[in-house]
Amino acid sequence: MRVTTDFWVSALVRRVFSDGGFAAVAKRGATEAGAVFIVSRNRLGEITLYGPASQTAYGEGRLDDRRFAELMTSTDAAAIDLRLDKEQRFDYDIWIVEIEAGKLGLSDLIGSVES
Repeated sequence: MRVTTDFWVSALVRRVFSDGGFAAVAKRGATEAGAVFIVSRNRLGEITLYGPASQTAYGEGRLDDRRFAELMTSTDAAAIDLRLDKEQRFDYDIWIVEIEAGKLGLSDLIGSVES
């Protein structure tokens, strides 16, 4: 059984903080099943946007896991915002979570990241 998006995002934010990182919910989406987009910033100013992975990324794995794919990387925050605006026009109920990872890498915090 898959947990609600609200619960999953709350757990992610707590896990990031307990790891020594920083996380903030920039936009709350649908409580039950909103798509999650993650904006990851590193200390060098590079910003990477991750979104839900395609269904083919799940293969034979557990369908209740959340998987992410890298959508774009840039040092231009406006380019990332433009892509997120496009995603919001397609689906208004998305979640946007901004993360600066601590000791663990982002892939360790969110489970799996497909490139």
